[in-house]
Amino acid sequence: CEKLCPQFHISLQSGSDNTLKRMNRHYTADEYRHLCSKLRESFTDCTLTTDVMVGFAGETDEDFIDSLNFVKEIAFEKVHVFPYSIRKGTRAEKFDGHLDASVKDERCKIMIEETEKIRKDFLEKQIGRAYSVIFETSDSEGYLTGHTANFIPVKVKAPDELRGEIRDVIFTEAHDDFCIGVLAE
Repeated sequence: CEKLCPQFHISLQSGSDNTLKRMNRHYTADEYRHLCSKLRESFTDCTLTTDVMVGFAGETDEDFIDSLNFVKEIAFEKVHVFPYSIRKGTRAEKFDGHLDASVKDERCKIMIEETEKIRKDFLEKQIGRAYSVIFETSDSEGYLTGHTANFIPVKVKAPDELRGEIRDVIFTEAHDDFCIGVLAE
């Protein structure tokens, strides 16, 4: 499908079946795993991004480790990690086992550290590859910035006239959250 960008954001919330059940999610980690596998089989160079909540009411150390291991296994290209916070009027507000902020903060820190390693590793594996990039903006350092179809952020030293155009770029460097490249000739 030419008009579909192979970047899929599928909210996970947790990789622990116990936590997913408490959240009243109608899927299991295994069903989610299967979906990710099918997407990666079906779309060349697709990227998977997600949201992960840590510290949901009643989340045990084991539940957190299950979620952390699941995130590592799937190797999401980008993850938004956030701590659970009580919302007035929800069923979860009345649950037992609400965690201290310090526990949620520590779990957030651990999950973010791991997901940043996965992100960096993914970006480093792009070095030497060529992608089509749509140039969207320019920055103060003289780079045009844009994204690949699978939503990898890219910076290229190129003339501002290329904004809005799609050009092939060879990736030469990986940074924490983007790649640098050169225009292919």
